[in-house]
Amino acid sequence: MKSSFLIQQNVDKEKIINIIENFNQEGKLFDNRKRNKIKLFEVDKITINVKSFKIPNLINKIVYRFFRKSKARRSFEFANKLLENGIGTPQPFAFLENYDWIGLKDSYYVSEHLDCDLTYRELVEIPDYPDREKILRQFTQFSYQLHQKGIEFKDHSPGNTLIKKNQKDDYEFFLVDLNRMEFHAKMDFNLRMKNLCRLTPHKEMVAIMSNEYAKISGESENLIFETLWKYTADFQYKYYRKKRLKKKFLFWK
Repeated sequence: MKSSFLIQQNVDKEKIINIIENFNQEGKLFDNRKRNKIKLFEVDKITINVKSFKIPNLINKIVYRFFRKSKARRSFEFANKLLENGIGTPQPFAFLENYDWIGLKDSYYVSEHLDCDLTYRELVEIPDYPDREKILRQFTQFSYQLHQKGIEFKDHSPGNTLIKKNQKDDYEFFLVDLNRMEFHAKMDFNLRMKNLCRLTPHKEMVAIMSNEYAKISGESENLIFETLWKYTADFQYKYYRKKRLKKKFLFWK
């Protein structure tokens, strides 16, 4: 079996390789979704977050070997690019890809584990969350910064921004689940609005974000709200329609 491995210079290569080789037997399970699995490991008093990506099907094994970078490699490269642009994300340490004679067998992304105070999801689910409007406005400023730098975070959804309160009682934001991104010279208005449409189904939250985005950008608040709410409503309709169809046709699962 052939492997591809890249690691930051300040990390012990042998320890990282040992963690990945013993991934199934050791470590503390942090997230066990159908697609991917995340475990935590302690290395030199640092908590390491290791994401094992779902084993690809036959077609994707070939695609990720010859035509497209693996999700692990993209996560590592995009994390470094975010940090170069001054955008928060947990410190990337390494990625590893294993290949068999067909193509990609499995892959792993290794980063520092970040303990957060909340994610954007808490703002959606808890209407009276402390400092909710302040966090939402600062998150909008963070999103505008992404857009100004031409960063299209395609998984800009409620669970993929970690939020930490700092000593100045302001909030810092860190992106995770990084394998789907595009970097543009410039993002037009519709692309920027569409990038925010997956975050919340609540109209009052969209109104706050629109107000803050207008203050920063100088663009029309009415236009921002109307456009963002349209994209949000379209996304929610397609999302729940997909869930209904899946429940109807995959009822045995």
